[in-house]
Amino acid sequence: MTPFNQFRIDGQAIPFTPGQTIMDAALAAGVYIPHLCHNPELAPHGSCRVCVVRAGGRLVSSCTAPAAAGLEVESATPDLQASRRTILQLRFVEGNHICPACQKTGACQLQAVAYYTGMLAPHFTHFFPRRDLDASHPDFVIDFNRCILCELCVRASRDLDGKDVFAISGRGIASKLVIESPTGRLGDSRFSADDRAAHVCPVGAILPKRGGYSVPIGQRLYDRAPISTVGDVAANEGRTTP
Repeated sequence: MTPFNQFRIDGQAIPFTPGQTIMDAALAAGVYIPHLCHNPELAPHGSCRVCVVRAGGRLVSSCTAPAAAGLEVESATPDLQASRRTILQLRFVEGNHICPACQKTGACQLQAVAYYTGMLAPHFTHFFPRRDLDASHPDFVIDFNRCILCELCVRASRDLDGKDVFAISGRGIASKLVIESPTGRLGDSRFSADDRAAHVCPVGAILPKRGGYSVPIGQRLYDRAPISTVGDVAANEGRTTP
């Protein structure tokens, strides 16, 4: 390995190929950078801001910033981890993320990243929004209370399924996930169980029916090992998860 095709993250040499982002190269080298909206099947988005690192002295989203030879990147510094905890705290309080009662607990990426960064309390006042649950589809249910607006389902439906079933409406605190159908309900849309959009949600917002607790709590993906070891939900698709 020559210095012309590597950079460093927190002092560790990371090889890369031209066109890779800092995130892609880091994950390929087994170096975990916390993230929520990244999926290797989809174009980088940079919306969650959890993956922000300091590269060459500048704050950048590691999922969108290109890797470059000789680049010095900081990720696991106290200030960056504190920033990530604040972002995660805001995510938890703006929705209704009641982990002990959630079907996705133990296999939820939001929960796992929170544990990894040391975010163990919400700090801010909970919003407790009143959001709908859509069970109109025969095979899937959407709990809008748990949506974190990562747009993975939006991008997967548009770019991989070619259906545009999902979209984001509104701005700022009024932003919300909406369904493109005559009634606004999932059951009246073109959504199907074999869509990629059905399987990219990192939290408990889009869930299959009739199987939520087939894997007991305590034996789920992040019950067994931390996310920094086993990777994100997308990396573990096909393994035993709830």
